[in-house]
Amino acid sequence: MSDRFNTTRRIFLAASAAASMLAFTATGQAFAEDKGTVITSVFGGDYGDILRATVDEAIMEPEGYDVIQDISSTEARQTKLRTEKMRARSSFDVAVLADLSMYQMAKLGVLSEVTEENVPRVSAVIPALRKSHSVPQIYSYFAILYNPDKVTTPPTSYADLWNPEYKGKVGVSDNLHVATSAVAALVGGGSMTDFTPGQAKLLELRDKQDVQILPSNEAVAAAFESGDIWITINYVARAYSWRQSGLNIERAVASEGAIPIAFEMAVPKNAPNKDGGFAYLNAALEPEAQIGFAAKMGYLPTVTDAELPAELEAAIGLPPEEQDRLIRLDDDYLMQHETEILDFWNREFKG
Repeated sequence: MSDRFNTTRRIFLAASAAASMLAFTATGQAFAEDKGTVITSVFGGDYGDILRATVDEAIMEPEGYDVIQDISSTEARQTKLRTEKMRARSSFDVAVLADLSMYQMAKLGVLSEVTEENVPRVSAVIPALRKSHSVPQIYSYFAILYNPDKVTTPPTSYADLWNPEYKGKVGVSDNLHVATSAVAALVGGGSMTDFTPGQAKLLELRDKQDVQILPSNEAVAAAFESGDIWITINYVARAYSWRQSGLNIERAVASEGAIPIAFEMAVPKNAPNKDGGFAYLNAALEPEAQIGFAAKMGYLPTVTDAELPAELEAAIGLPPEEQDRLIRLDDDYLMQHETEILDFWNREFKG
């Protein structure tokens, strides 16, 4: 009896030791405790692929989370946030939206408050991009893009688009009517809370500069390639992508200041795994995740401690002094006047 007990005990101890050995990765780190599933409602394509590689697999899974991507459109995501507001549980733990769309959801009261307690990495976020209802995951900024072979004196101001030398060679994207209207407002003496002075500048761009209003950002790139336009205003991430595909294009940060666009992450108040959602937001702000998006898509890190390689910094970077001068669109103003801005763009500027 005693020998058989000792043999059984030795087998049990050996099995326990083997199990302990299996609880370590190749680097000698123990597997993390299972912390449940985190469902993220995100964009697909390259965005989703990069997010999966740099956040889901590189950070969250080693910490013990199983991440499931719920690929959907902006409209579908907003609809879910609205319709699931009164439910006990949301269908996802993390939502990704552009900044203005996220602000609209915050005004509905469906998003959890973000603090340094539940998302410690918030302390590293660029001050001009911080918000209490979300974290900025990636951002780019509106700048002057131009063909250096045609525009030989680098632009310094948004007002350079109204330079008579470029008549007939200025193009703008129809998709960027809000940001373009904001630029016109700055040139016309308005502000981020008053676009009205920019209306006259838009009409001047149309009537005196023969501006080309192109249906999409892809059409802007095609017009650059063909030589139909020489200068535009657009996000630097676009310029990075176009340059990667062989387009001869440079950027200039306007003296008036850069206008940022951020894609943000938030946790619904009724998220089924709220702790996991906050952990995901924190992981997305880690330097390695931020640099991964910069290298692949040309979007800048939203944190101050993610150091880009020198070549990438030269291509898309915004110096700290320019980060301090970022001109944020006013979310409240846009919510109140969005229809009016679009109506003027379609009926007066395009019409």
